[in-house]
Amino acid sequence: MKKGMLTELIEVAFAEDAVDDDITTRLVVDRNAEGSAKIISKGEGVISGQECTKGVFLFVDDSVTYSAEVEDGGHVRWGDIVADIKGRVSSILSAERMALNFLGHLSGVATMTASFVEKAKDSGISILDTRKTTPGLRFLEKKAVLDGGGKNHRANLGKLILVKENHISMAGGMVNILELLGDDLLKEAEIEVDSMDRLALLVRNPPARIMLDNFTPAMVEKAIREVDKCGEEKPEIEVSGGITIETINEYLIAGVDYISVGSITSSAPVLDLSLITPRVEI
Repeated sequence: MKKGMLTELIEVAFAEDAVDDDITTRLVVDRNAEGSAKIISKGEGVISGQECTKGVFLFVDDSVTYSAEVEDGGHVRWGDIVADIKGRVSSILSAERMALNFLGHLSGVATMTASFVEKAKDSGISILDTRKTTPGLRFLEKKAVLDGGGKNHRANLGKLILVKENHISMAGGMVNILELLGDDLLKEAEIEVDSMDRLALLVRNPPARIMLDNFTPAMVEKAIREVDKCGEEKPEIEVSGGITIETINEYLIAGVDYISVGSITSSAPVLDLSLITPRVEI
């Protein structure tokens, strides 16, 4: 976990929620009152974001004790206790929504990732994330993908040569791309193709990995037969483009190494979690 980035992120969330100006808690809760609370799961899923969630409570009040009852990557069902919190009641209440926002979102990413991983588990195909992440949250969302059993694609633009459709167009075509990269860089690069014609050029000049973008399952099978002609220089194959939990089975094709799924970070439903305090009867 990147400590500096995490602290900065929590600071932004703290300011956004005006925690220092929590007028409701200040008016109705004794500042010095001590108490406890639990975070409870209201659904089934995979937990991610415990360090971040603990960091929220401690940022608000470093005397609060936060105990994770389920570690990141752990599975929960409805009613399971995810964490115990003890300390000033006012601090717990002021931090509640920030903490649950982080934990629910990141656990949702891990949960959705796990559903894809479960589908692909017998195929030998790895599920990858993409750069379709929430600005500022990428390092946490990519950690959540790992907690869900997936793998990370590149973290940022500086981590991999990935030539996509717009690069090819702006460079004047695939032939120009191959000339610009040269043999050495080509062996380190991933190149996206959206047609069999472009794939044919890469079969003659194989990169490290080929991304088959928006190919139908039949096209993927045909592409793999073509790529097999590379022999010992055969590149890895990544399939991408709108693959959903309903359609992934059609893409579990022998010869595919990776399936990248942008929705696991961009569209994951929040895992429903609640912070519960002891109930007082009137």
